[in-house]
Amino acid sequence: MIDRPIVPVILSGGAGSRLWPASRSRQPKQLLSLVEERTMLLMTIQRTDAVAAAGAPLIVCNEDQRVGIERELAKSGFPDAGLILEPVGRNTAPATAVAALQLTSDGGDPILFVMPADHVIRNEQAFSDAVDLAAGFADQGFLLTFGIDPTGPETGYGYIRFGDRLAEGVRVVEDFREKPDAATAEEYVSSGRYLWNSGIFMFRASRFLTELETHAPDVLSAAQAALAGAEHDGSAIRLDETAFAAAPSTSIDYAVMEHTTSAAVVPIHTGWSDVGSWTALWELGRHDKNGNVIIGDVETIDVQNSYVRSSGRLVAAIGLDNVVIVDTPDATLVSRRDRSQDVKTIVDRLKSQSRSEVDTDGDELRPWGRSTTVESGPEHRILRLRLNPGATMPIQSHEHRSEHWIVIAGTARVHLGEETRLVAASETMSIAAGETHQIQNASESEPLEIVKVNVTPGFEEQEG
Repeated sequence: MIDRPIVPVILSGGAGSRLWPASRSRQPKQLLSLVEERTMLLMTIQRTDAVAAAGAPLIVCNEDQRVGIERELAKSGFPDAGLILEPVGRNTAPATAVAALQLTSDGGDPILFVMPADHVIRNEQAFSDAVDLAAGFADQGFLLTFGIDPTGPETGYGYIRFGDRLAEGVRVVEDFREKPDAATAEEYVSSGRYLWNSGIFMFRASRFLTELETHAPDVLSAAQAALAGAEHDGSAIRLDETAFAAAPSTSIDYAVMEHTTSAAVVPIHTGWSDVGSWTALWELGRHDKNGNVIIGDVETIDVQNSYVRSSGRLVAAIGLDNVVIVDTPDATLVSRRDRSQDVKTIVDRLKSQSRSEVDTDGDELRPWGRSTTVESGPEHRILRLRLNPGATMPIQSHEHRSEHWIVIAGTARVHLGEETRLVAASETMSIAAGETHQIQNASESEPLEIVKVNVTPGFEEQEG
């Protein structure tokens, strides 16, 4: 048992584009319930409960994810966990550097337990045992990674070649290998000397910073400047955008682990998956007698070995084998199951066209509640707003947009210019273009629901 505290550092900056259209940049896969009722982030946070000496987590994420992450933290038992908000994504090394700097700013030197927010681990007791083992070596100054015993010649993962045994269950790292082709992956697995690279790490904060100073000083200096210029907003730290954007976009593997002489690996046998594709979710899911994973309102005839998911409306499939169908309110994916990794190519194409479907499906969490786009066109948008009890939306004024509201549940307290009025269920209200207004839920116990129609004649309706 070590005396040094362990701080889980959860990296939640990814957009999960290979799981589009369910995963979007504003509501990525770690904030979705894809494997069970809990979100993947909540599964990750609660997994740390079993780790001896682990305290409240520090989560590194982007601003768009803040509301969703704070919601999950409230459920997790760690509502006071820290947040570091990235203005731009810069991969795992800069994100972890900022976390290490923040956690040593008071003179302490905790062990960082660094992990992505979107992995699945079936055998959590075995994982906890491996983490406890690794913590002792991290306390001694080693930089630990966790390697997954390969179940086959997977080409979608990086590999770790391990060497001599440091102790039972701990090996020296000889080198890291990039994602191989099929023949090379077969060689790796048959040799018995390689593990899949999980992207999960453990080391003392000061040791990581020392290695950065030696091997990636530009990452360290950018992280220091970003933290020095940061703004504090409650429990969140908002990094300086200019300074953080100057950091190279690089991983912990590239920046440190491939260069250090103190790398060690703990092999684990835990039913791990990085959930990097719809095929991975098919493998993790509960199969029916035809080998299908069916989620939502789905009817099938003569469909085998497929993943079919509906987030709302009825999906019917006939005469298919080895396919993926994912239906969301604004987009539908249909793919051969063995081509599901190529979803990212579609997302990249949509990004190049500035398509809003990359960022959101129109259903978004806000600090005050939820906003759902029901229907939109070039000059209008219809939304359903749900305000939490006592919640207040920001003051707004729109130069070209008028708004028309119908309260369908609860009572709204509306501030219109200098006037305040109550609008009850079944009542309506209109806001002219240019009028300053604000909506508040007048109830401290019940939600407020409003249907809102935005009209922008002669102008394209903008989100927000």
